[in-house]
Amino acid sequence: MQTLSLSRTLISAAVTSAFALVAVNASADLSSRYVDNDGDMVADAPSDESQWADPDTLVFAYTPVEDPAVYAGVWSDFLEHLSEATGKEVQFFPVQSNAAQLEALRAGRLHVAGFNTGSTPVAVNCGGFRPFAMMASDDGSFGYEMEIITYPGSGIASVEDLAGRQMAFTAETSNSGFRAPSALLLSEYGLEADKDYSTAFSGSHDNSILGVVNKDYEAAAIANSVGTRMIARGVVNEGDYEIIYTSETFPTTAYGLAHNLKPELAESIQDAFFSYDWEGTPLEAEFANSGESQFIPISYEENWSVIRTIADATGVTYDCD
Repeated sequence: MQTLSLSRTLISAAVTSAFALVAVNASADLSSRYVDNDGDMVADAPSDESQWADPDTLVFAYTPVEDPAVYAGVWSDFLEHLSEATGKEVQFFPVQSNAAQLEALRAGRLHVAGFNTGSTPVAVNCGGFRPFAMMASDDGSFGYEMEIITYPGSGIASVEDLAGRQMAFTAETSNSGFRAPSALLLSEYGLEADKDYSTAFSGSHDNSILGVVNKDYEAAAIANSVGTRMIARGVVNEGDYEIIYTSETFPTTAYGLAHNLKPELAESIQDAFFSYDWEGTPLEAEFANSGESQFIPISYEENWSVIRTIADATGVTYDCD
């Protein structure tokens, strides 16, 4: 299994040191609704066959974005492939928030999904999410960086300049949109949220980028892969925002399924991801902009260790019950 690579700009030594105080392989914190007898930190499939789900229609949701309708088209060809591979009807569910996506999973209304980096541990522990795939480039490399951005002429040229200014985050469950940048600002720069700078929550990386470009926010923390795709689509232009900080590389959206799907169905869903031919598809057109062209297998225990460490370092707990 591939390990995380580091980008050319590493997260600060002070923050890295703080994170190192927490065990990288944090203990699983699954809801009491689930069991993990094999020790892989994700919920096992029910041993009782009567608890297996075999829906006539599979519901798929991609992590919340500014315009879900755009991504319904992006995923359309893949969902046709998923339908053919499973023999099921497949429906795209345009979720508006991380909370709505998680609640749909917990309630059994969501069967296959892509959860953003920071929401994946919440989905695993509270929703029984079983991640198995991630997007990667042709050579198998993967990941994105957290960036802190501002608009030209804002007067913010460095992280220190955020003191007394406004900072937009996406959602409290987001790694690059909240947890990593808030830890960075406090640990290295001594900037405490809502004390040394004011905060806002936009709901998504798309909204944060547009908010900065339109000067609704003075600065924002974003996943740079989202910015790259927005520029490629012409939603924003090069130079519409400036980057004042770039982090280490983090894993991207995790793709997985509900823990209680019938094992044969779960296997066919996974096979569909790894057998999908991206060439000439809307998925290729969209995600090639951020260098992604295939699905690769992942291990939640290994690939999300740095994310669990950040969550522990920032005091995140999972009160799922």
